[in-house]
Amino acid sequence: MTIAAPPARPSLFAPGFRAVSIAGVTMVGVQAFEAVAVSTAMPTVAAALGGLNGYALAFGVPAAASIVGMVSSGSWSDRRGPVGALAVGWLLFVTGLLVAGLSTSMTMLIGGRALQGLGSGLTSVALYVVVAKTYPESLRPRIFSAYAAAWVLPALLGPVIAGFVVVHLGWRWVFLLVPFIAVAAAVAGWGPCRRLLAAHDPAPATLTVRESLRRSSFAVMAGLAACLLSVAGQTQRSVAIPAMLVGVLLLVVAIPKLLPSRTYRSGRGLPTVVLLRGLTGAAFTAAEVFLPLLLSRERGLSPTGAGIVLTVGALGWSAGSAWQGRVSASDRRPALLRLGLMMLTIGIAGACATVFPAVPLFSVYVAWTIAGLGIGIAYPTMSVLTLELSATDDEGRNSSALQVNEALLQAITLAVSGTVFAALIVSSHVLPYLAGFTIAAGAAATGAVLASRVRLPTG
Repeated sequence: MTIAAPPARPSLFAPGFRAVSIAGVTMVGVQAFEAVAVSTAMPTVAAALGGLNGYALAFGVPAAASIVGMVSSGSWSDRRGPVGALAVGWLLFVTGLLVAGLSTSMTMLIGGRALQGLGSGLTSVALYVVVAKTYPESLRPRIFSAYAAAWVLPALLGPVIAGFVVVHLGWRWVFLLVPFIAVAAAVAGWGPCRRLLAAHDPAPATLTVRESLRRSSFAVMAGLAACLLSVAGQTQRSVAIPAMLVGVLLLVVAIPKLLPSRTYRSGRGLPTVVLLRGLTGAAFTAAEVFLPLLLSRERGLSPTGAGIVLTVGALGWSAGSAWQGRVSASDRRPALLRLGLMMLTIGIAGACATVFPAVPLFSVYVAWTIAGLGIGIAYPTMSVLTLELSATDDEGRNSSALQVNEALLQAITLAVSGTVFAALIVSSHVLPYLAGFTIAAGAAATGAVLASRVRLPTG
């Protein structure tokens, strides 16, 4: 009697998916490296161009532009498929790199960074729609795991490579070296991506041009709000408070038009997924901003020592993402999400505890590993849930909502925690960190409590 072999599990690198998988992971990795490298090089860049006054805008403007790109990409992808948005986004990203690398003034550099942000927003949402329309559901956790892993190597090596390039080649090459890899990734993936999409989605649904333009106008408002909040978190209080008030007012008008209904009331299903993505990103980013400062200023670690802690967290993120990629049963995703957010909460709280001298310093390595594992489990799980809960006509819109809310809540959280930190640091060495980490842990804990609401009620 012959026993049939079990069917082989599909692979990201099977002939039909190999080129698209490699190109997508490379695109994510290139964007990740550029984000890390620019953060490392920007002090030198601002000094060289005499533009220290525009330092905050060099980060705030691309953040704003990326939101416009995300919303535009969602509408574009739903109307005509993701290939055009992906191609134009990547072209703008590469053009922005070239403009920034050839800049002769801080204004020109900020313009290049705006093009980078716009292109990055277009690309990131279009990649989600490519996943939705080409990969079977069993492969989606693994491709999102691969995208998450693509951030790890840049997080580990990006600062070192960027520092080497700045010292030995000059800051311009931090921008000018990347387009070579970016163009190669686009050329390699272009043909296979078009063929796969033609086979799986020959007739994208139509969204009216008027509706697309309307959403883009609200995206501009949200982007401006994100820019104001980003600047507010890096300036003195007399400027920060008015900027925050204007930013919040713009968000009150724009957010209801860009996110699913009842997002901030944790409506069951997709609204809660979108809300939790924002809370997760805001929690991790806020904690990661304050952690190196705490370790170097209050516990005496060198920049290298503090960097190792962040590296450990990045490795935890990769491990958590890889583990969740092995779980294909959709009914386990709410439990996975809750587990990830609980681990993130515990890790942030443990890292915060090191502000007290009595807490052993080695505990921060354990705590930040737990935090990395937690976000590694939660982050791609929310990406998979978004596509599972999206109708074919709305994959672009919902993917953009997921990423827009993350960007907005990160900007809000950093602005609020930065303002509170600046107000408290003049009188205490403990309270500022406790406040910042409490905001971060509170966001993660709220997400853990709400995780069960990502599933629609049955029956």
